[in-house]
Amino acid sequence: MFFSSQGISDRVKHYAHDSFHSLKTLVMWLVIASSIGLIVGAVASVFGHALIFVNNYRAAHPMIILGLPLAGLAIVFLYQFFKNTNDHGTNTVIRSIRKSKGIPTRMAPLIFISTVITHLFGGSAGREGAAIQLGGSIANRLGKVIKLNENDQHIIIMCGMSAGFSALFGTPLAAALFSLEVISVGIMHYSALVPCVTASMIGHFVAAFFKMPPEVFPVSGIPVIEAATFFKVVLFAALLGGVSILFCIILHEAEHAFKTFIPNAYIRIASSACVILLLCLVLKTDMYLGSGMGIIEEIFHDGHTVPAAFFLKMVFTALTLGAGFKGGEIVPSFCIGAAFGCTVSALFGLPVSLAAACGMVGVFCGVTNCPITSLLISFELFGFEGMPYYLTTVAVSYMLSGYYGLYHAQKIMYSKTETHFIDVKTH
Repeated sequence: MFFSSQGISDRVKHYAHDSFHSLKTLVMWLVIASSIGLIVGAVASVFGHALIFVNNYRAAHPMIILGLPLAGLAIVFLYQFFKNTNDHGTNTVIRSIRKSKGIPTRMAPLIFISTVITHLFGGSAGREGAAIQLGGSIANRLGKVIKLNENDQHIIIMCGMSAGFSALFGTPLAAALFSLEVISVGIMHYSALVPCVTASMIGHFVAAFFKMPPEVFPVSGIPVIEAATFFKVVLFAALLGGVSILFCIILHEAEHAFKTFIPNAYIRIASSACVILLLCLVLKTDMYLGSGMGIIEEIFHDGHTVPAAFFLKMVFTALTLGAGFKGGEIVPSFCIGAAFGCTVSALFGLPVSLAAACGMVGVFCGVTNCPITSLLISFELFGFEGMPYYLTTVAVSYMLSGYYGLYHAQKIMYSKTETHFIDVKTH
């Protein structure tokens, strides 16, 4: 067979054109994503240090929680004053990628201030959800300034999500994949892979520069997995899928009930704050306030917690976020999983720290529907030694958590049990 010189020349030109376009795109996203990583990483680091300060202050001055009703009123006033009463948190960020809807620039300062207020006065809320909103809002604004087209605007928002998550929690691998995986479950937006990895890594480096401590938990005494142990873990993970569903139901039903029965936002948030304080009084503890990191650390260091801690953390978080306080749901989900794992560890013959680690990633996977992110976060938080346990937990919890999720804007594109396209929203 003979090849014409013209044919070879055309192929070379085509290859050169494609290569030049890919290289130009790579350079463009390295510059843009690095900028996002620098800006969001710096803001998220300041945010993280602010949360550390207010949580330490609350621990040193426990009576400050009595101001929780006033804190709630202040948050409602802020959102009404800046005309952002229709705020849907992380759902707004996800929707902006799915439906090309804009993210208000005021979301960033509002979520920053309101989350700090929530933590200072003891609301049961996390921080990663707030970091995702911070990153998405900042990235959206930068994309408008540099006049990106619609498709690239979606990617830059995903970069902001990754950078915020990475900087605040110290898990750059999981953060890079989270924004690719959480939008449409079953379809990965690989066009955003390089931008999100870059933004996540730069955000992580910036956070390290600002001395933001990454989260790492010691898991010891991991046994070699055998057939009997494997099936025990399968059963344990099945329970974690159920815990995930329960958390989503309680969270969403609490929000619906608050808005239905107490339409006035001021009365709603103040009433919820009073209930939270009453529960603290009845239970004679404030351990369920804040993000839940204290409970997680106690489990990993001391190996015990209150048997009902996982359920009570659900209740406190639902009362907090459902009524209008601001923050995230991810760290509370970690806390719920760790507490449940600790409680049932003896039943399955697992070391407490290993059961808590599996509980954390199992519930996280169940409520976010992000199995790859969950697996990566397990490696970054607990190390690689327990990989067979984490992999089994993530796989089973993902399948059995059904189509429930933290974010109503999230879509499940493919069935969890069949190779079937379904395109449904999470419950």
